[in-house]
Amino acid sequence: MKILLAIAAMVAAVEAGPAKADEILRFGIAEEPNPPFTIKDTSGAWTGWEVEIRDAVCRKMGSDCQWVETGWDDLVPALRARKFDVIWSSLPITDERRKLISFTDTYYALPVAIAGPREAGGTAELTDKTIGVQASTAALAYASAHYGAVARQIKIYDNQDDADQDLAAGRIDVDLADAITISAFLATDVGKVCCKLLQTLRYDPKTLGQGFAAGLRPDDTALRDRLNAAIKAIRASGEYNAITAKYFGFDIYGQ
Repeated sequence: MKILLAIAAMVAAVEAGPAKADEILRFGIAEEPNPPFTIKDTSGAWTGWEVEIRDAVCRKMGSDCQWVETGWDDLVPALRARKFDVIWSSLPITDERRKLISFTDTYYALPVAIAGPREAGGTAELTDKTIGVQASTAALAYASAHYGAVARQIKIYDNQDDADQDLAAGRIDVDLADAITISAFLATDVGKVCCKLLQTLRYDPKTLGQGFAAGLRPDDTALRDRLNAAIKAIRASGEYNAITAKYFGFDIYGQ
């Protein structure tokens, strides 16, 4: 039994990748908070879902990880300039960014959800319904692809607040947006009274994108492999789901 346990420990260490002696990994983070993913507490320390996930990944790798703050628009240039080793800041995977940097596996992918009036049925049947959705969002692409042929109308708004107000006033049948935006509206005084969550929808990468991942320099393949192994390990152990349950009432893995 002792031999089997020793072998299992060695396998786990290899999967996450060995830490180098006195290794310090610098993680770039946008200096603008992005609740509930990245939040600064009163002491100036970073907290939030993405921070806890990174800390779990670093523990799995056995690495000393530090934050380096920079502006959102400077994340990719700063990585390429070697000001830090990894971008870990809700970075969407895009084909354009792939020309400049590489990505780990997706570590979250935000689904869309539908809110409707409190008296509505328990599921979101959108045939012949008026759907409110914000312009220039992935939610609009999702609504158009999945409901454009059956909805009475997809009503497009310049901002999400207007869509929320029209749902509360009964001028549209449902409100479709990313799940965090819907949850935030339903937590407001108006949302609590008027409306409820009808459904969190299955993730569709064709309209919602490839998800969010850590960004690295293309030649840092060994580090990418170690990060991927650690992400996979915390998923398998249940630690990822335990952290997610503290912040969200829905799955955000999307895979």
